[in-house]
Amino acid sequence: QVQLVESGGGLVQPGGSLTLSCAASGSIFSRYVMGWYRQAPGKQRELVATITTRGFTNYVDPVKGRFTISKDYAKNTVYLQMNSLKTKDTAVYYCNAHNPLFPYNDYWGQGTQVIVSS
Repeated sequence: QVQLVESGGGLVQPGGSLTLSCAASGSIFSRYVMGWYRQAPGKQRELVATITTRGFTNYVDPVKGRFTISKDYAKNTVYLQMNSLKTKDTAVYYCNAHNPLFPYNDYWGQGTQVIVSS
């Protein structure tokens, strides 16, 4: 089973930066699309960014130009660099591993809280 361990969340001022990390249990990047999701209070979990097995990245409009998803094969770790943070970025951020061959068998991290507040 794939295990994802997240870290890097915390409190940051609006306009500040934060980088989240997601360490995978094995060398899965050749088989899984990695993604970051977030869930704000009272809202459903939503996609933030993905990076494919080939390294193609995708971002939702609210974070385009501010967030960057990347992965380190040697460390089996995916990152989400968040710049110019806004209060509406406040959420619990979740790491996701998706195997396109098994679309209903996603793996999720435990979540890490990001609070953007003055």
